[in-house]
Amino acid sequence: MQAVCIHRYGGPEELVLEEVPDPVPGEGEILVRLLATSVNPIDYKMRSGATKERFPLQFPAILGRDLSGIVESTGPGVTQFEPGQKVLALAWHTYAELVTVKANDVTHLPDGVDPVAAAALPLVSLTGDQLVRRAAKVHAGRTVLVTGALGSVGRAAIHSARKAGATVLAGVRKTQIEQALGLNANGVFALDDDNALKTLPPLDAVADTIGGDIATKLIAKVKSGGMYGSVVGPPKNAQQFPAITVNAMMAVPDPSKVREFADDVRDGKFRLPIRTELPLTEAAEAHRMAEHGGGSQGKILLF
Repeated sequence: MQAVCIHRYGGPEELVLEEVPDPVPGEGEILVRLLATSVNPIDYKMRSGATKERFPLQFPAILGRDLSGIVESTGPGVTQFEPGQKVLALAWHTYAELVTVKANDVTHLPDGVDPVAAAALPLVSLTGDQLVRRAAKVHAGRTVLVTGALGSVGRAAIHSARKAGATVLAGVRKTQIEQALGLNANGVFALDDDNALKTLPPLDAVADTIGGDIATKLIAKVKSGGMYGSVVGPPKNAQQFPAITVNAMMAVPDPSKVREFADDVRDGKFRLPIRTELPLTEAAEAHRMAEHGGGSQGKILLF
């Protein structure tokens, strides 16, 4: 098969399309022929070496987390999937024509959902959902602020928090206020406007997708006993707020939740903007765009 490989840490130019041996599904695994994957920040951070202490690579390495494809074959012990079925999963090494994945991490792709566009879903939907439900402990009656609300993870977090019955505030930049009014949030706040921050009500929780200096300001807005969930690590001043529980998280597979998001896409209840779709041969260009374009412009898909 063909796969996009890297042989050392570096820039987008390290992504090279190569011929590599076909993977073989083991016990409890399925082999999936790729229809599409997507570019996530973790991909270019792993490629550059920015995360090598936490996620060291063995070279040659194949990047990629999102998987939308067709079952090619099944390994021993797999009964819930058959060749020819369209599936969706959070996996590893998905910048490739063929991908093996644990069957228990996979869900069927519902009819009526574009399989290429669906590749945008697994990682961001699970990250957003687990950020609000697991890290920020959001539930009905709580007020939560979601930072980076126009990004893909932010949109997923808002969607899950609203479904949980919470009051959701979308945190964006001043220049994004008008665009953010189209989100399914109960209110919108400019996080780079100190006057706006002064009007922010006391929060039960923050679901933080961006971190940085704003995090040090927002944790002070959380009520005593509240929660601060983050995908980028705790605020630098978190120790100054011992009455607030801070949880950093990374997504884990949850195929039923991926299916729930896919069903909501089918039913018109959830949408992720797609910036562009590129062939796998243009993975390097996709990384350049992702690193310099900003997540609020939409997902970049590879097919």
